[in-house]
Amino acid sequence: MPQTVCSGTMFTTPSGFSPHLACADPGEEEEAPQEGSGPGACLADGPPITSASLDTLIQNLVPTADYYPEKAYVFTFLLSARLFIPPPELLARVCELCIKQQQLDQMRKFGPKILQLLTEWTETFPSDFRDEKMVGHLKDIIHRIAPCDEVNYVKMLCLCRLALMSQGEESIVKVSLNASSISDKLVAFKTKPPPIQKDILSICTDPYTLAQQLTHVELEHLSHIGPEEFVQAFVQKDPLDGTQQPCFSDQKKKTTNLEAYVRWFNRLCYLVATEICMPAKKKQRAQVIEFFIDVARECFNIGNFNSLMAIISGMNMSPVSRLKKTWGKAKTAKFFILEHQMDPTGNFYNYRTALRGAAHRSQTANSNRERIVIPFFSLLIKDIYFLNEGCANRLPNGHVNFEKFVELARQVGEFMTWKQMECPFEEDRAILHYLHTVPIFSEDGLYLASYESESPENQVEKDRWKALR
Repeated sequence: MPQTVCSGTMFTTPSGFSPHLACADPGEEEEAPQEGSGPGACLADGPPITSASLDTLIQNLVPTADYYPEKAYVFTFLLSARLFIPPPELLARVCELCIKQQQLDQMRKFGPKILQLLTEWTETFPSDFRDEKMVGHLKDIIHRIAPCDEVNYVKMLCLCRLALMSQGEESIVKVSLNASSISDKLVAFKTKPPPIQKDILSICTDPYTLAQQLTHVELEHLSHIGPEEFVQAFVQKDPLDGTQQPCFSDQKKKTTNLEAYVRWFNRLCYLVATEICMPAKKKQRAQVIEFFIDVARECFNIGNFNSLMAIISGMNMSPVSRLKKTWGKAKTAKFFILEHQMDPTGNFYNYRTALRGAAHRSQTANSNRERIVIPFFSLLIKDIYFLNEGCANRLPNGHVNFEKFVELARQVGEFMTWKQMECPFEEDRAILHYLHTVPIFSEDGLYLASYESESPENQVEKDRWKALR
């Protein structure tokens, strides 16, 4: 059904980090770094951090002349820190620690490392730098490096330009979203559309081609979703800090791309149902059912599980599933196999097994066509939601529950790997235009079309049909 925004050992974060977590004792005091070692020595040589104070975690983030944090730690902390401190304030803290390094006269060794950290930050979380305060702090660090490191000063200027470009991209994305807003709207037809209304089979008769174009749409949506949106979707006020409410209210707004992707899933569900309910003749409706079954099978073979689930959900919507005479005419053996693959039993055990297989294929593939992995997105959101709800952000002693965020980074990190895939299939602009702009029935419109195709069978259906007419 249409969705609303609400573990395997092989998965890794973008850096290839596969953590082996130990349970944190809520009452346990954090272990201080050993004297003479870098602030993150425990990250490189000791057991993984399961909890620590926010100050300690920030200290572990910032490099020194002799220390640089693991990429996995940088990704995990930058992803989760926004729950406790706004990104501009975090960068200001980094800037303060840069000043201390400058005072230690270690800037020549420190410069390349802070450049590396800021490069990782801007590349992985570019939306953070759409904030003017972030760019201001970045410029401050640049000016402090300039007097003693001319080479890295030039590189930092390039980095600053990249940050300024990301501010421009925000307006471009907004325009793009507004231009495609028709894709998110349902049209409440009260009668069947006139004969001149196009249908999917007049645009595309090859299931593999349509599956390819659906993959284009999916990967385009995924490319706009930043890792921070998964945190910001479920952000809550930190109960141990009464000063951060503005930060949380601002972050809650920054899930536009994630929400747009969920709306695309819903649109595809309704589009499939509309295409099935629209034809006047039973034989034509059966042909559309068989066509979408083949499209769903091709999506499965490609590794496009999100479109696969949207098609199955659309075909299982009540206005479609009640068309018993139509289904009796269609060849449905392949559909039941696909339904079995996406069966929710055992927490979607069959799907998760297939997803692991697709992920393994992606890692070993020689062809880009075999590297595609598009997960069932609403289930990914659900997994992250339950991780967030099931584990506290802070332990009773006030420490950040870092073990939780390592698991969060694992789940988000594998998604980040998959979303970077460029679609290897050639675009068909006519099909893409159709998918984004063709009018589709609302739920009432679907029921009305369904009842006109096959008459109501019981009093409940008859009463509903009468009310709709």
